[in-house]
Amino acid sequence: MNNTLKATAGYSIEEGNAASKNAYHWAQKTFSTRAGKPGEPAQDLAGGFSNEIRFGSERLGIGSDGIGTKIEVAERLDRYDTLGYDLIAMVADDLIVAGFVPTNLSNIIDVNTLNYEVVDELMRGLHDAAQFSQIAVTGGEIAELGNRIGGYPGAKMNFNWCSTAVGVLHPSLERPLSGANVRAGQAVVALRSPSFRSNGYSLARRALTKAFGEKWHEAPYEAAEGNEAGSQQLTASNAKTWGEVMLAPSLIFSPGVAAVLDAGLPLHAAAHITGGGIADNFKRVLKNGVGAELTNLFEPLPAMQQLAELAGITPQEAYLYWNMGNGMLLVTNEAQAEAVAETLRNHGYQAQVAGHITPEPGVTLHVGAGELRYEG
Repeated sequence: MNNTLKATAGYSIEEGNAASKNAYHWAQKTFSTRAGKPGEPAQDLAGGFSNEIRFGSERLGIGSDGIGTKIEVAERLDRYDTLGYDLIAMVADDLIVAGFVPTNLSNIIDVNTLNYEVVDELMRGLHDAAQFSQIAVTGGEIAELGNRIGGYPGAKMNFNWCSTAVGVLHPSLERPLSGANVRAGQAVVALRSPSFRSNGYSLARRALTKAFGEKWHEAPYEAAEGNEAGSQQLTASNAKTWGEVMLAPSLIFSPGVAAVLDAGLPLHAAAHITGGGIADNFKRVLKNGVGAELTNLFEPLPAMQQLAELAGITPQEAYLYWNMGNGMLLVTNEAQAEAVAETLRNHGYQAQVAGHITPEPGVTLHVGAGELRYEG
C-alpha cells in the first residue's frame, strides 16, 4: 500500500495483518495448556478468524469480533436498531466459513454513560438478527467506562460493541473447512452483499468528511440503482442520505451456507469478505499453491463506486478496502457449482458462479474497471 492511501484510510492493511499474525503467534503458544483436555484447540487452522475447540467427540468453533467505527454512523443518525445484524454477521459468518454452524453468542457493550433507550434499541436489533440466524444470545455485560470511551460528540451514548460466538461443526463435515482440499479446476460461487458490512469505515468516513464536511451523514444520496422505496428495512438502495447508506446493515450469510451443507453439496473452502477486500480474504483459504480467477463477480454497489471517486482511490485499491458487492466466496466442485448457487437463491440470497481455482497462485479479478491482479 502506498503511503498516500495509508494517510487517506487512516490505517494500514499490511500492518494490521502483521499485528494479527503476531497476536496469533502468542495465542498459539497457549494451546498446549489444553492439550489432551476438554477445550483443546486445533493446531492447523491458522489464517482464519475462528478456531476449533474439542470436547471429546464434539467439535465446536469459537470466534470474536466487533462492529468497529460503523458505530459512529449510528451515533450520528441516532438510530441503533440495525447494528445487531452487523455484530452477528461478523462472528457468525467467520464461523460458517470454517464449517461451524453458529449457535450461541455473548456480547459486551462498553459505554461512556449508560442510556437505557439506546441499549434497548441495540438489543432489540440483536434479537431480530439472532432470530434470523437462529442464534441464542446467552451472555453479555454492559460496562460504564466514562471518558475511556469516546465517539460522536453529542450522541446520547458513546459505546463499543463486541461479541464472541460459538458454533458446532456441521455434521456433514469430518473436519473444519480450511482450504486444505482446494484444487485447481474447482468453481467459486459469490454471494452478493447489499451493504458495506462493517469494513472500510475509517476510509469511508474520511472520504465523506472531505467531500461533504463534518455533517456528511446529512448529505443527500442519489442512488444509481433501482430505489426500493417501499422496503421497510434500511438498505443502500433506499437510503436518502450518505449516513443511511453507511448504516445499512450487514446481511448474515451463515443460514444460507448452512443450507448448502444441509443439502449435501460439497464445500471445500469459504471466505468472508471484510476488511482487506476480496483478494486478501480469499487468499487465506487458497492453499496448496493455487490461486483464483474471478470473471463474474457481482457489480460494486453504486455507493461504493461514488465513494471511490470521492476518495480518489483506484479500483485496485477499492477492492482491498471494501467487499465491492461480494460478501462471501465459496469453493465447490465445478459440477455442483450451479446447484450451490441455486440453493442459496432458494433461501433468499443473490448468488452466482463467479470463477474458478487456478493452478497458479494469486487472485485475478475481471471487473468493469478492467483486470485487477493481486499476487499470492
